[in-house]
Amino acid sequence: MPPKLKPIKPKRISDQVFDQLRELIFRGEFKTGDKILTERELAEAFSVSRTSVRDAINKLVVMGLLEQRQGQGTFVCTPETRDKNLIGTMVESQDASITDLLEVRMGLECNAAALAATRAVDKDFKFMEKSIEEMQKEVASGRLGTEADAAFHMAIAYATQNPLQVFIMKNFYDFLFTGIKVNLEGLYQIPANIDTILEQHRQIYQAIRDHDPEAAYRAMKQHIDFVHQFYKRQGK
Repeated sequence: MPPKLKPIKPKRISDQVFDQLRELIFRGEFKTGDKILTERELAEAFSVSRTSVRDAINKLVVMGLLEQRQGQGTFVCTPETRDKNLIGTMVESQDASITDLLEVRMGLECNAAALAATRAVDKDFKFMEKSIEEMQKEVASGRLGTEADAAFHMAIAYATQNPLQVFIMKNFYDFLFTGIKVNLEGLYQIPANIDTILEQHRQIYQAIRDHDPEAAYRAMKQHIDFVHQFYKRQGK
């Protein structure tokens, strides 16, 4: 008896708009607090109806990624204004430490780097390159560079082609760079640490670019272990 096959359903236009807007938010192209284009402007940019754009925006509002302000427009939510962060809720309920989080990241991101080395495409490489360049510029101008750092790791998550990896890492970075920002600033305020992190990012990127999963795994492990050891010395 032949297997039962299901008909392929075409993806709704509003869902395609939703996917693109969510990716722009997750990758940091639309940054927290940014005002996005109006419905009319988005409809023209996507060449779709305003109804499709409105449906996509409403879905993102329900998810807590966008907020609509009366008379002002639609803005990307800051992590602080969203409902409880998934990782934050878990950390609070389990009384977990930063080092506990980093141990979990070790498993998630080392595997992600290895997967990215086998699955990344040109688009992914461009996002990684851009995030490294932006981090260099942010640091040179006296900022911490944390947004660009998060964008680099999100680029790797996207390169795995695994939507669950993307979702989990987005929650991780929202919590790491907002929920425990005060603790993280100690790491980024030491110039030598920033230089080390940037060089480690370059090594991870190169291994992924070379399609070498073992080297990518090792490079990511070295990077997270560096951060882990810093907080162990801080007693976190």
